[in-house]
Amino acid sequence: MGKIATAERVSRDASDNFVFQRSLLAYHAAAGRIAGDVLEIGTGSGYGIEVLAPRTERFVTLDKHAPAPGLLDRPGVEFRCATVPPLPFADGSFDCVVSFQVIEHIERDALFVAEARRVLRPGGMLILSTPNAPMSLTRNPWHVREYTAAELGRLLADGGFATVEIEGVFGNERVMAYYEENRRSVARILRFDPLDLQHRLPRRLLQLPYDLLNRLNRRKLLRDNGSLTASIRMDDYRIAPIERADAPCFDLFAVARR
Repeated sequence: MGKIATAERVSRDASDNFVFQRSLLAYHAAAGRIAGDVLEIGTGSGYGIEVLAPRTERFVTLDKHAPAPGLLDRPGVEFRCATVPPLPFADGSFDCVVSFQVIEHIERDALFVAEARRVLRPGGMLILSTPNAPMSLTRNPWHVREYTAAELGRLLADGGFATVEIEGVFGNERVMAYYEENRRSVARILRFDPLDLQHRLPRRLLQLPYDLLNRLNRRKLLRDNGSLTASIRMDDYRIAPIERADAPCFDLFAVARR
């Protein structure tokens, strides 16, 4: 077997397709809303740069790890290496801030939100996505916490944003079929944890075992359900209002205005 890359940094690897396609949707949804000077918090693998950068005057992308150099070879694109919060920018530096699948990793989430607001100009917009807690199949020890729609809405409102809109990222029948296969696979793995150690042990002790099992599970799903895994496309997901607390959306998609 080749090197097992962390499953927390979504890539174009075929085994990541289920997650990659819905992550890509968040970038395209944001691209239709942004303009001017834009900050991305959390470059990740960097696949969002080509979607967002052409819609901006200046695009700054920030992460604690640099993406592949070729991804940054675009006019008006700047990479900053930093761990957040705080943010290494002056007040009112940007028209928009985008951050996808990051806030769940942040210990000081209220400070993260406050910093995003601080670097925005008046009327500026924060767009972020994060997993919808009720749809998680197991504890992810790389996440400090996960949010319900109500919890994320309160966090952003308490952070001083004037308006907050929370929608969900939903999947069609093909997506839900993959999710069900994944649910069954995860349930089989959890049979080996009868003492529920996943919720009892400190999360840092579980990070590497979880990451290994997560990557192996995704590869097994690809091997056993190759056509289903490969067939999922961005258009199989949609962003729509969340009409009830138990709505089966995979991610929360938030737009907050300063």
